[in-house]
Amino acid sequence: MASTDVTHDDLRPLLFSLAYRMVGSGAEAEDLVQEAFLRFHRAGAEVEAPKAFLATVVTRLAIDHLRSARVRREAYVGPWLPEPLVAERPLDEGVERDETLSIAFLALLERLTPVERAVYVLHELFGYSHDEIAEVVEKSPANCRQILTRARKHVDAEKPRFEPSRERREALLTRFLAAVRLGDVDGLVGLLAADAVHYADGGGKAQATLKPIFGADKVARLWAALGTRPDQYALRPVDVNGQPGVAGYDAAGTLVAVITVDVADDRVRTVWAVVNPDKLARAAAALGPPA
Repeated sequence: MASTDVTHDDLRPLLFSLAYRMVGSGAEAEDLVQEAFLRFHRAGAEVEAPKAFLATVVTRLAIDHLRSARVRREAYVGPWLPEPLVAERPLDEGVERDETLSIAFLALLERLTPVERAVYVLHELFGYSHDEIAEVVEKSPANCRQILTRARKHVDAEKPRFEPSRERREALLTRFLAAVRLGDVDGLVGLLAADAVHYADGGGKAQATLKPIFGADKVARLWAALGTRPDQYALRPVDVNGQPGVAGYDAAGTLVAVITVDVADDRVRTVWAVVNPDKLARAAAALGPPA
């Protein structure tokens, strides 16, 4: 096996993990990693440290991508959510059980500028030093420290102080879906945090709420109505970005929704629903047809 193949096999999972946390899209992360390897191959013997070279290229490409993506997302129809990474349970080896991979955490990172996101991801999630980050983002170490401080304030202001166990998340999701199936508004209100929020990403290509829905009562009524529709989905338990979730299939067996919840203080705080078919293609391929 050639040395470049060894580098690809060894470093691709790390680079994908970095790229996905930067851009929030599996398909776009794959493209960034592929481009980084193309540049690595073109550079040839000039590259003395492949890992550092590739991580730098991926990060810089991601920063440029996010700058252009912000313009596109301003014209996006409805809320923009990360493309979910979906797997059967138990998680396949190599897929991380990590809060920093969750839809909720990635949504927090969307509030950062591209450079803030790069500095935060490299330092907090990948353990890069300020000197190393300075080389990647082409700023001084002192400037990187200031950028990290700002980014931490944005993230910490929204991040839950205590993360519930996986078992608790599964139990609340199961009870939530049972109440949805029954159209039980009162039961749903009892499971939702008072300030609960519902987000649905249809991208203008699938039926979805065009704005976030705020408040336990409104979220409960929305989901109770969805649960009692005659065209109910067949639901399949899956992992969504390392957290409990469900995949929804229509009568033809087509994946039409990926749903997960964010839990805090023993209540469902946020419901995330991705229904944009463009963001479900990778999930559908990973899961295969429903049983």
